[in-house]
Amino acid sequence: MSPASLDMTILGSGTSTGIPVVGCDCDVCRSDDTKNLRTRCSALLSFAGHNILIDTSTDLRQQALREDIRKIDAVLYTHCHADHVHGIDDLRSFNLRSGDAIPIYGTPETLRRIAFLFEYIFAEQTPYGYTPQLVARTVEGPFQLYGLTFEPIPMFHGGLKVFGYRCGPMAYLTDCNEIPDSSISLLNNLQVLVLDGLRFKPHPTHFNIDQAIEMAGRIAAKRTLLTHLSHDVDHTQHGAELPAGIEFAYDGQRISLPLESPTVMATASGSSQS
Repeated sequence: MSPASLDMTILGSGTSTGIPVVGCDCDVCRSDDTKNLRTRCSALLSFAGHNILIDTSTDLRQQALREDIRKIDAVLYTHCHADHVHGIDDLRSFNLRSGDAIPIYGTPETLRRIAFLFEYIFAEQTPYGYTPQLVARTVEGPFQLYGLTFEPIPMFHGGLKVFGYRCGPMAYLTDCNEIPDSSISLLNNLQVLVLDGLRFKPHPTHFNIDQAIEMAGRIAAKRTLLTHLSHDVDHTQHGAELPAGIEFAYDGQRISLPLESPTVMATASGSSQS
C-alpha cells in the first residue's frame, strides 16, 4: 500500500448467520470452495498507514487475525444490527496496542442504540474489567479522517434508516433494499461499489440479486461487488452468470485504487456525541 492508494479489504461477505450456517447440509455450506466460506459482513479501508473499519462484525476477532490487522484508527457504523455491531468488545485489543481511544461514527440513533446495548463500555464508571475505549461521533454530513473525506449515503434497510459510506472512488452500501434518488446522486463516477445482494428470492429488507444488479446499473460504477451473501449463493457457479462488471465479493478480497489528491471531496467535520 502506498500513501497515494486507497485499499479495501472485504473482511466478511456473509449474511447474519455466516456461511456455513450452523446445522446446514446444503451444497454451499458443505462446499470446498473457500470463497463460499463467509464471515459476517464488514470491510476495512486502508490508506497512508491508517485503517478505517466499517462495522464491528460478530467475527471481528477472526477477521483481524486472518488479515493480520494491527491497528484500527476509526470505526464507521452502518447500523446497529447484531451482526454488524456485536464484535465491538474486540476493539479493546487495538486500544491496548495503541493506548488511544478509537472514534466510532454513525447516525445519532445508531450510536444511541450501541450505547444502550453496550452500557458497560460507555458508562462513566463501571465495575467491570478492561473495556474498549471509544469516543462516539455523530455523522450528519461529510467528515474528514486523516485527510480523506467520507460521505455518508442515507439508505433504507426495510423501515430502518441506515448509512452506506463513500470515500473517493469507492462506496460501501450493505444492508439495504432502497436507495433514494438523493443518495444515488452522491454515487457518481465510482470505480468500485460494494452493494448488498442477499439471495435470489425477494427479501423484505435486503436487495435480492436481480434488484442489486438493477441498482448497480443505475449507479454505474466501473466494478460492483455484491456482499452480505446467503448460502443460496454459490460463488463460482452463480458468479459465472452475473453481468459484466458485477461479481460476488469474498472474504479476504482486496481492491486497491489510486488517490489523485489527499482530500477527495468537500469536507465537513462530524460532531461529537457525549
